[in-house]
Amino acid sequence: MAFFGKKKEIPLGLWMKCPAPACGKMAFTKTVEENLHVCPECGFHMKLSAHARVKQLVDAGTFDPIGEQLQPRDVLRFVDAESYEAKIQKAAARNKDGKGATEGALVGRGRLGGRPLTLCVMDFSYMGGSMGVVVGERFALGAEDALARHVPFVTIATSGGARMHEGALSLMQMAKTSAMVARLREHRVPYVTLLADPCTGGVSASFAAQGDITLAEPGALIGFAGPRVIESTLKTTLPEGFQRAEFLLEHGYIDRIVPRQRLREELGSILDYLVRPTDTTSAAQVR
Repeated sequence: MAFFGKKKEIPLGLWMKCPAPACGKMAFTKTVEENLHVCPECGFHMKLSAHARVKQLVDAGTFDPIGEQLQPRDVLRFVDAESYEAKIQKAAARNKDGKGATEGALVGRGRLGGRPLTLCVMDFSYMGGSMGVVVGERFALGAEDALARHVPFVTIATSGGARMHEGALSLMQMAKTSAMVARLREHRVPYVTLLADPCTGGVSASFAAQGDITLAEPGALIGFAGPRVIESTLKTTLPEGFQRAEFLLEHGYIDRIVPRQRLREELGSILDYLVRPTDTTSAAQVR
């Protein structure tokens, strides 16, 4: 006589494991998504797509993309395990539904609590959020839009660094984006950056580090070279938590650590502080 009924199949993706080594606990995937991909047990901030960040921060129906027609090209005919052209095509195939990343940065104009702004959000899911020619140009277009409308420019930076597949062309974007930040500062247009895990390489050494106010998510890895590279080069042991947001806040590199759930509120307060009444323009100018 059978005492047990038929084994029920658990749908795939119903549960997920926290990727934090110190946690590793299981949670309902839906619960994690509703918590903005922050572990409900330990508070670990998981990677978040550019579209999800825009949905969190920007008022519904107000986001208007800039530079989406710009797409990467394999001008150097770069090949490692496979050609750069093949990697570009695979990335495009993953975006057939129009909901994925079309490049390492999503740029556009929108409103945050009614406040007009221009936004540049990097997406680590697209080749590690690496910065190539298109990322640099989209950033520049976003900065120019903020300048033209005299509205704050907000950047959320997460990247593995410059895109090696584009060689010196990718490194040139460090100078290009830095020059755009200098123009923002010259015209007194507020520029705010949020550094998310990880923010390294050429991005961390250029526009990500030049905000009028620099925020970071809890536990974010921030730096130019990785800890292992630094240790092997300097032949020394680094301090505990070196290059994490908390260490950098203590040493004055960033201004504030902001949990993801509070980011919209915090950004709103910062923009209210930075945008003085004399800076505001007519509604026609900021549309």
